[in-house]
Amino acid sequence: MPCAAMPGHRPEPLTSPPRRRLLLRIGALAGGAGALASTACAAPVPPLRRLACDDFDALWASFVGNFLQPDGRVLDPDTEARTSTSEGQAYALFFALVADDRPRFDQLLQWTRQNLCNGDLAARLPAWQWGRQRDGRWGVLDTNAASDADLWLAWTLIEAARLWNAPALATEGRALLARIRAEEVVEVPGLGTMLLPGPQGFVSADRLFWRFNPSYAPLHLLRGLASADPGGPWTVLAEQSVRTLPGMVPHGLAPDWATWSVQHTAPLRGHWIADTQHGDTGSYDAIRCYLWAGVAPADDPLRAALLQGLSGMQRHTRAATLPERFATRAPAGADPAAIARGTAPPGFAAALQPYLAALGDCAGVQHLAERLATACASGTRLRYYDHALALFSAGWLQQRWRCDRHGRLQRAPIPSIFRCPTP
Repeated sequence: MPCAAMPGHRPEPLTSPPRRRLLLRIGALAGGAGALASTACAAPVPPLRRLACDDFDALWASFVGNFLQPDGRVLDPDTEARTSTSEGQAYALFFALVADDRPRFDQLLQWTRQNLCNGDLAARLPAWQWGRQRDGRWGVLDTNAASDADLWLAWTLIEAARLWNAPALATEGRALLARIRAEEVVEVPGLGTMLLPGPQGFVSADRLFWRFNPSYAPLHLLRGLASADPGGPWTVLAEQSVRTLPGMVPHGLAPDWATWSVQHTAPLRGHWIADTQHGDTGSYDAIRCYLWAGVAPADDPLRAALLQGLSGMQRHTRAATLPERFATRAPAGADPAAIARGTAPPGFAAALQPYLAALGDCAGVQHLAERLATACASGTRLRYYDHALALFSAGWLQQRWRCDRHGRLQRAPIPSIFRCPTP
């Protein structure tokens, strides 16, 4: 399923015009999760260097220039089939909404509608992957859907309709939401209501093994969909996203995938195990768990438990090398070298900044910001997935976007200036 973050070609370095200096004030970001902080903020954090990697506007301009085709297709040039995904289209629609870029939003939506949904968002869930087929023609490579992209797309359409006073967008968003409810929300024996990663391929034939991706259900999206569809399962799914953490994430490190194993007893019970296909590895998918937790509304009643459930990552952010992969079910006391492996790409440092900000770890945010700035200054140009993670993070840190506790998008046209609070 989609995670277009594969290693490969690194294009030329980015440049950006001079811009207003930005300071981080993590106290405003932390919103009430300070009790979870493990690092105290003793003094204001010094100004961060202004690079494309930490500025939403510059990142959006470079994303458009490097990945967005004139017809509205988001291209991942590092894939052999020159693919586009429903994830990429949905993320770009969100960035266009934050940037108040209606022309590009309309281009993105039109391409998505025509190429991933057979021209009608109400007719089918978007195919998750499109690109160059084996015979050289261009088209859908995999007709299965990806529920995270579907949630992002439905929510973004509904929010765009509200912010731009465009009721037709809400109609499409609600039609897609009805399909998500019908095809991707399921009742799992011994577990309850859950969001499948897609309509097909995630439940074993004997229905004893159910596979899930913990990064597919961001809390702020579920709150927004609950506001738009009060009779839907979205509030329950929000609660499940936190209730299932102890089993999915036993040591505070999120896996990319996890499997629910059903035991046929009376009553039916089950337990979480390492994923039947990908084991207990946490990497390119899981990094979004920390990002979504960090950007969760500050006054959401589930936010503190969500951050606490993912607290295992914080200690790894100060390592000499930010790891790329984690063994998320390694026993307590295991050799650290067996838990964390590899070197993370720049997007990981971007994704983890809101997470550390939410924990009140000001020094940690500064440390990751310096890592990211160093990577950008060294001539490393962000690939598609790194770029997307950086856009989410930079926009949130600059307060270009926020969600309230009801999941409604709040936009600011000009970056705010932050300072880390003194204790």
